Amino acid sequence: MNDQPRHDRDSDTQPFLALVPNMVTMIGLCAGLTAIRFVLAGNFEMAVGLIIFSAVIDGLDGLLARRLKATSDIGAQLDSLSDFLNFGVAPGLLVYQFALANSERMGSWVVVLLYASCTCLRLARFNVAQNQAVTTGIKPPAHFVGVPAPAGAMMALMPVFLAFETGLDPAKYPFLTGFYLGVVGLLMVSRLPTFSPKSLRVPKERTSLILIALALIIGVLLTRFWLSLILLGLIYVLSLIFSFYKVLAARRRGPAD
Repeated sequence: MNDQPRHDRDSDTQPFLALVPNMVTMIGLCAGLTAIRFVLAGNFEMAVGLIIFSAVIDGLDGLLARRLKATSDIGAQLDSLSDFLNFGVAPGLLVYQFALANSERMGSWVVVLLYASCTCLRLARFNVAQNQAVTTGIKPPAHFVGVPAPAGAMMALMPVFLAFETGLDPAKYPFLTGFYLGVVGLLMVSRLPTFSPKSLRVPKERTSLILIALALIIGVLLTRFWLSLILLGLIYVLSLIFSFYKVLAARRRGPAD
């Protein structure tokens, strides 16, 4: 017969549901690592698919942690390290192998290092901001500061999407591709306010329209996958241009406004 008090036994265990968010993060991490394996094997379409899958997973683990009230320090650190690999290392290596490897004399690897370093700094800054919000009790802004890492990865892969859809070879334009990758990295560490899904509020009477639009988007994704990703990327770029315009307009009005 076990004489150990019940409350002591309970303190040594935890609900299985508390592990689910971290398990989902590990699935995303394995997807990113496997994407690197396919990059090295030259199977770029599979590598891109796994990076996109890891981006979807990244949106789920945080949501599950909040809904299940299973947030933890180790979960936050694991998520950050997974994001660096999935959205910094894997996309950088993919673009390098796909379009920049034959132009090493132009310093193409330096651009990849810049992109990956910016991803790391972006994630570190986000973690610091989250910790400050917890310790000070100040509610964080409704927008992101700089391009978030998953969106940055999708932007970095735009030359690859264009190649898959149109047959255009970005390796023929290494300077342009490298310059674009560097700009994406700098946008991640910029102070530009960017769109956050958390800021969206949907009127209840328009719920049906949102669901119908979602069905249309999924239908287009299933029929013209690469074209859909290109269009979504262009829409996001337009949102960045709009944010930049708003920042300039605010500065022209001055601090009094």
